[in-house]
Amino acid sequence: MRYRGPLVLGVSLALCAAGVVAFHQKLYQLVRPAPQIVEGDGTRGPKGMVWVPGGEFQMGSDHKLSQRNERPAHKVRVSGFWMDQTHVTNAQFAAFVKATGYLTTAERKPDWEAIKAQLWPGTPKPPDSALVPGAMVFVGTDRPVPLNDYSRWWAYVPGADWRHPQGPKSSIEGKDDHPVVQVSYADVLAYAKWAGKRLPTEAEWEFAARGGLEQATYAWGDDLVPEGKPMANIWEGKQERFPVVSPKAGGAVGTSPVGTFPVNGYGLHDMTGNAWQWVADWYEADYFAGQAKLSKVVDPKGPSESHDPDDSSTPANAPKRVIRGGSFLCNVDYCLSYRPSARRGSDPYNPMSHLGFRLVTDAPAPK
Repeated sequence: MRYRGPLVLGVSLALCAAGVVAFHQKLYQLVRPAPQIVEGDGTRGPKGMVWVPGGEFQMGSDHKLSQRNERPAHKVRVSGFWMDQTHVTNAQFAAFVKATGYLTTAERKPDWEAIKAQLWPGTPKPPDSALVPGAMVFVGTDRPVPLNDYSRWWAYVPGADWRHPQGPKSSIEGKDDHPVVQVSYADVLAYAKWAGKRLPTEAEWEFAARGGLEQATYAWGDDLVPEGKPMANIWEGKQERFPVVSPKAGGAVGTSPVGTFPVNGYGLHDMTGNAWQWVADWYEADYFAGQAKLSKVVDPKGPSESHDPDDSSTPANAPKRVIRGGSFLCNVDYCLSYRPSARRGSDPYNPMSHLGFRLVTDAPAPK
């Protein structure tokens, strides 16, 4: 006898309430086989990297938490690649600097031409005495403030660089295994050339971050804190409300050691949270809308130039590269960028205390 009881009724109600598309997405997550984690060991793939098999996925998001620049979700196919299992660490970046003598953007006198590209026409040049090496640092506030002006909790700090992420009195001593931060896009390209790798495209990054889960809200599923277990280094409710820095907590929050939290389906740590990650593409706020109109999207490399009409603090055509993944500053009140689909544009010459990177390579697939 064919059973037509509560199960059939329940499925029918679910379809009506959630919609056919959402139902099939959930069903796909349940039946899709878990990807096999393949870690390179120097023989079977590059050491310290994991294999991301490639395939077709829904890029972007139409979720209620998504921002306009993440919409609409659209089909994209990417080829397989190897990806650093973690952010590039302070120790790894130190090895690069030792081998090459490289000076990062933050350690050099600021380039007025690069700065001017981010400013409105007619902005006067500051005196040379103001153009001193340094970088942007999260300094927080001592009381709650309106969240419409990030200059309240960010400051340009002379002497801040990758060795001194919060300023000249700070240090990375004892933090060899933390993500390197305060690196510009140009710094990342220099490291990548030395390492024989490259930055991931935006599509590659999101495919990898999803870990085989189709349209899951987070890199690990749909619950932010499954069974009460934190899955990423973000601004938690136990701290003061963003961006208040509590002296009792020892000052500003920061990065955690790479590998602190569980891997995703491809064996990648910290694809969201901890530190933002540079990717290769120019940033265009409406790029996904154009991609969604195409019949087939395979290994997209991003737009030919950046365009961001949503940022009133800079001209719409100011150069910006995509950053992904969010950081230890992301929170439910302000950022919400600890989701695989979240994206933002950043000045390529602007190192920051919550921004790092990881790389990929096109080495042969594992056998």
